Amino acid sequence: MRSMILIGNPGNRRTASLQEARRRLQLPPAVLVPYLDLIQGTTQLEESFKEVRIDTQAPPLVRIDAPGEDFEVERALIALGAPDVDKARADDRLLPVPGRNDPYPLSEKSALALKEQRGRLYHPAQWFRGFTRLLAKVEQESEQICPDVQWTNAPADIAGMFDKRHTHRVLTAAGVSVPRQLEIPEALPDYWTLHETMCRKRMHRVFVKLAAGSGACGIMAYQINPTTGEELAITTIGVDHFISRPPQFYNALKLRRYTDTPTIRLIVNWLLSHGAHVEQWVAKAAYGDRTFDLRQLVVAGAACHCVGRVSRTPITNLHLRSVRMSPDELGLSATTKEAVRECAESALKAFSRSSIAGVDVVLSSGSMKPYVVDVNPFGDLLYNVLYQGVDPYEWEMGSGTQEAMAVAVGDEF
Repeated sequence: MRSMILIGNPGNRRTASLQEARRRLQLPPAVLVPYLDLIQGTTQLEESFKEVRIDTQAPPLVRIDAPGEDFEVERALIALGAPDVDKARADDRLLPVPGRNDPYPLSEKSALALKEQRGRLYHPAQWFRGFTRLLAKVEQESEQICPDVQWTNAPADIAGMFDKRHTHRVLTAAGVSVPRQLEIPEALPDYWTLHETMCRKRMHRVFVKLAAGSGACGIMAYQINPTTGEELAITTIGVDHFISRPPQFYNALKLRRYTDTPTIRLIVNWLLSHGAHVEQWVAKAAYGDRTFDLRQLVVAGAACHCVGRVSRTPITNLHLRSVRMSPDELGLSATTKEAVRECAESALKAFSRSSIAGVDVVLSSGSMKPYVVDVNPFGDLLYNVLYQGVDPYEWEMGSGTQEAMAVAVGDEF
């Protein structure tokens, strides 16, 4: 019966679902380490390791869950990513793209003074720097306390999966099928360079993805008509304009269509300044008059839960009112379903110290060839999706699966 330390936000859907799965399986509750307490130093990891009573024959699993849905945590991470934070906390070794300066950085004091404005996108690049600094702290302290500590997903892998630029490089090197990259991020500093590169390479439809965005936040489906030069951008990003201060960007939580160059240029420049990945817009397979992609969960090396996301728009995240359907409801053949499973399993295998990820797979129109478009280290929050009769968290926490996760990760140490 393996114990678990869970780093997460108390009371949110992820924490509650995982603890409920452990209760149903008669496992002891995971020892919860709240993100905010960990960042502020009011909780020490050493206390949590003592609480689970380390057994040298079976060290606890440490699970790092998503830090979202809590403004205080978001603000604290932006502050932790500040350029003036003390050197002891400014550990950038897990930052996937080092040596890159964040645009318009906030001081630690200014970050801590931020007020919550629902949906506002404050400073994605600095937030991600702060998050990787926290991951580095968790990794270092855990391995000092328990040298054979085992992770569901190792901190370095979480940082890497969270950065779409890094993920594309890792998957490409591993031979996993991914959409073509327009150009390396360093070669796309601004809107005009992006526009010129698209025209020169005849890649007139692309996705511009905020490197460390999630849940469709910071994603733009962008196209240029090669004949007329007309532009279309579909995105969840909204913009508030002001007379005496810079514009503010926010997550509109619904898709917006932009056709005017000034607004598109403003949003693209903001995305690129905070770090973005630009890739070919692969035409998705159709279901009737709509298109779809698939979220394929992989646990301990094996594909399990899968849900299709069906939409009339190019961005299919379920919270944007896409329709959920099973692979069977979509009419996928056994051969296609197996190709999706194999593609997703190969994607997670490329991150050798991790055992759980939600892998987003696009099937190309016509050929039905699978392409991995995202690897989400926190991609297991799937409602009403069962595999062999159980939900994702119960599948992950099941005794056999839990041991397999520990072995899969532990072999790397």
